[in-house]
Amino acid sequence: MDAGALIIMFALVMLFAFLGLGAWATVKAVGAAKRGVDRTITQAKRTVEDTALKAKSLGQVGVGGSLAQLRLDLRTSMRATQEALTEGARTDASLKESLALFERLSAHGHELDDELKRLEQEPDRARVARALPDLRERVAKITQGAESLRWAARDRARRFADDDLSTLSTQIEAESDALRDWASRRDPLDDLAAAAAAWDAGEGASGPSGAGSGTSGTAPGAGAGQDARERQQAPSPAPALNPAAQAPQYPWQKNARPETTT
Repeated sequence: MDAGALIIMFALVMLFAFLGLGAWATVKAVGAAKRGVDRTITQAKRTVEDTALKAKSLGQVGVGGSLAQLRLDLRTSMRATQEALTEGARTDASLKESLALFERLSAHGHELDDELKRLEQEPDRARVARALPDLRERVAKITQGAESLRWAARDRARRFADDDLSTLSTQIEAESDALRDWASRRDPLDDLAAAAAAWDAGEGASGPSGAGSGTSGTAPGAGAGQDARERQQAPSPAPALNPAAQAPQYPWQKNARPETTT
């Protein structure tokens, strides 16, 4: 197979790879766009339904208004808990178990919301009125569970924030005390000046003036007698280095004759 065929095959492989990559990117983009559209539609429908429930709870009296208020309370509590747990789980991994419990509670909440929605269309208002106490109790149990999870997550986040703030405050106080400790901060030029002054003081004490000041108080005679005694006690100086005088003397050697000057 020649080089031209290899180049053509390589070009085809690269073309198919780019086509496949483009198709995969297109599918991902379409999926992301579809999820975004679905999320927007769901949020819009939720907003419209919540607005309708608020209008019913305020505008209607009797069974219809009570059912609308129960649905509104249930949806508001569940939505607030879901947002709090989801946001907290991003920074605190221990909230994943709380999210699992909320998913189980959310299943009961959706079931109860669907039941309340069906009862809104129920023509037998007397029977719905007799069921209202039980419905209120069920809504209260679900909302209490949701609120317990929500406030526990918020208290945990606030406790972590308070601990971090306390630690930060302690570090700031320590750093502030260190910055205010002017006595422990000395200029290197001051250290050099102090060292130079100490050196000058030592030279003055051991120099000629110091020696003279130390002996100025003694009498002349006493000083002369002390010098004489020191000279007598001092060992005699070593003889001058003379090779002839320091050479060893042996019995068979003759005495050196003195040199004549004539």
